[in-house]
Amino acid sequence: MSFRLTSEQEMVQKMVREFARAKLLPWAAENDAQKKWPAQNFLQMAQLGLMGMMVPDSYEGSGADTLSYVLALSEIAYACASTAVVMSVHNSVVCESILRFGTDEQKSRFLPDLASGKTIGAFAMTEPLAGSDPVRQETVARRDGDRWILNGVKRFITSGKNAGIAIVTAKTDAAKRHRGISAFIVEKGTPGFKVGRIEDKMGLCASDTADLYFEDCAVPEENILGGEGNGFSLAMSALDGGRIGIAAQSIGVAQAALDEAVRYAKSREQFGQAIGKFQGVAFPLADMATQLQAARMLTYAAAAKKDRGQNYTQDASMAKLFASEMVNSVVAKALQIHGGYGYIKDYAIERHYRDARVFTIYEGTSEIQRLVISRHLLR
Repeated sequence: MSFRLTSEQEMVQKMVREFARAKLLPWAAENDAQKKWPAQNFLQMAQLGLMGMMVPDSYEGSGADTLSYVLALSEIAYACASTAVVMSVHNSVVCESILRFGTDEQKSRFLPDLASGKTIGAFAMTEPLAGSDPVRQETVARRDGDRWILNGVKRFITSGKNAGIAIVTAKTDAAKRHRGISAFIVEKGTPGFKVGRIEDKMGLCASDTADLYFEDCAVPEENILGGEGNGFSLAMSALDGGRIGIAAQSIGVAQAALDEAVRYAKSREQFGQAIGKFQGVAFPLADMATQLQAARMLTYAAAAKKDRGQNYTQDASMAKLFASEMVNSVVAKALQIHGGYGYIKDYAIERHYRDARVFTIYEGTSEIQRLVISRHLLR
């Protein structure tokens, strides 16, 4: 399947590419080394409409289609993967969940600040013991008059420290299993809502990943998202969109790694000629470019299906599976081409190698994606 981008999509891609490489790329290595949350990035991105890309303009968003979002997110990831993961969760998972499942009051209350970058959003489902099985989560919410009281711990939450709101899943009726899970919008500063440990990660070091603690945290009734008992379906819907976002991030990082490898192969000389003249280097470059293009087409196809209003769960899992495995293969080959230089922090490929590793893990591991895909095939 081939894709012809519209003039608007090409304009989005060009605009974000120029911005990301001029404003984000020069600071990416320093932010990574210092583990510095790039707050200025998000303010600048909000001015370009990148923090509420698929939010309608009636809520101060850009009203863009999913393919435009994929193009933009890939360009951000090319420059700074840490910035891209925050953008992805914020757009794909938080904004879209509120847009799809929120009441008119919730949309009016939360989406404008999210789209304008005044508030960063987080999504809190993962727990220490639950892993990829949301039914095992232990966070609970009990009704207390016109409010809900939350108790539990969430782990590995992207933007957990810096987010202004978090969508939190909790059991409201354990006997109903997945139909007894609900989702709540919890605002920063709510009594009983605390940020715990900030993880010291291998990669994506300029984004924060934190534990969130809820200790008798009182959330008003109007902050339940999607209605009581609909938290599981909300989460699964959010993950479908989020998986397209991970695929887009993978494309961006892989393209950056490929470009670094090509530049190095042209400039590095051994035995009297550029190393790119040797098949041992040239052929891996050809494989990398081919794998990258295949991932790009899978991701575009999933985005296009979403834009057409069709069921895209399997397509999102295929795109996420292939693209996340692809980027790990590409960055490994790119580092190998760099030889010893690829192993030191003076070269960007070292950062790309660390950043890419988590892509096969978060928002559903590769094993979970294979489970989703196979279930669609066998049902």
